[in-house]
Amino acid sequence: MNAITPPHLKWPAGTDHTAVPYSIFNSREVYDLEQKKIHNGPTWNYLSTEAELPEKGSFKSTYIGDTPVVVTRGQDNEIYAWVNRCAHRGAEICRERHGKSEDGAYTCVYHQWAFDAKGDLRGVPFQRGLGGKGGMPKDFAKDQHSLRKVRVVNHLGVIFGTFSDETPDIETYMGEDVAYHFKRILKGPIEVIGHTRQYIAGNWKFYSENTKDPYHASLLHLFHPTFGIYRASLGGGTIVNNDVHSVLWVENSKEDESKLSDVKSDNTRTYQEGTYQLADPSLLAGAKEFDDDTTTVIFSLFPSLVVHQIQNTLAFRQILPKNENEFELVWTFFGYADDTEEMRNFRLKQLNLVGPAGLISMEDGESTELCQKAIVRDGNYTNVLEMGGVGTGTDDHFVTEGAIRSLWKGYRKMMDV
Repeated sequence: MNAITPPHLKWPAGTDHTAVPYSIFNSREVYDLEQKKIHNGPTWNYLSTEAELPEKGSFKSTYIGDTPVVVTRGQDNEIYAWVNRCAHRGAEICRERHGKSEDGAYTCVYHQWAFDAKGDLRGVPFQRGLGGKGGMPKDFAKDQHSLRKVRVVNHLGVIFGTFSDETPDIETYMGEDVAYHFKRILKGPIEVIGHTRQYIAGNWKFYSENTKDPYHASLLHLFHPTFGIYRASLGGGTIVNNDVHSVLWVENSKEDESKLSDVKSDNTRTYQEGTYQLADPSLLAGAKEFDDDTTTVIFSLFPSLVVHQIQNTLAFRQILPKNENEFELVWTFFGYADDTEEMRNFRLKQLNLVGPAGLISMEDGESTELCQKAIVRDGNYTNVLEMGGVGTGTDDHFVTEGAIRSLWKGYRKMMDV
């Protein structure tokens, strides 16, 4: 084990990826190491959509891990990003979430040091002093005091950032299958139609596990099976690339009758045919918009992004760790620039399915908090990840935790444990 590795990261001997120590979910030491090796390491982190930076001078404040970052569109129409920390005394420079700099300058309110869209220092008040007194040293060079730059890539209208020169190109980072599904959803120019934000009192990795877990989908989210959006007997499965990235996909048109029979006889609440009806059935009205029969996709790009297609609702979910016990989840809902009015109305109505109070997704935040509360003093215990066996990787069914086991396999490589 690496000499600087916290003891909380020690996996039980012989358990491989099927037993994760709970201590890694509430240790500040582990959290700080994650910020260094994962978020500040060779990973691509979701920053923004290009649609949120529509004009020269547009900007958005966000984070890579818990490091504040600003994404800008420069006067040259290129996209840049830099750490939101003044090179002078470390103050936050940009204090708005979105906006436009009319003159292309970003000025720190503390001492009014000014930077351009690239993060280069352009102005220092009283640099030459006043009346021959004070000022910066004669050899002070503004080009030596730029903001900390972020390497960015604009992939299909989505902006990703990394602090590492060793991070591979974005499609190699994703892996072939995952990259295909990203292209499938980002099939054309997008239009942002709304945002929501929520703070969740749980460790960010609990949510990462959740997005790779088809086992819970028909058990926790009863809206799914009650109204026919998802059952474990439907067609689909999970795809894993590079251990930590995954796609969960569902085809409602393909259902295995033998599996459905098992679902009906399993004495769970996952099958409630005809028991309940929606007062407003138009909530689930929609239209087919892809060339395939896939009706649900949960796309997870570690460490910070989840993209979903659920019926006609599309969204980016950005996972932003705040500390070892809390993270923020930022939802960016979108459609396509060429959507008809009818399709946009479908998307707007189906926003009720997801988000902080969504008819489907609100349970995910609650389950994360339930886990965090229960492990507060039990860090020496482990979870049990043996559904579907003990292997990692892709599965052609939903009664599995293979993608979660893959996540921990990749996590351990990144953390060097």
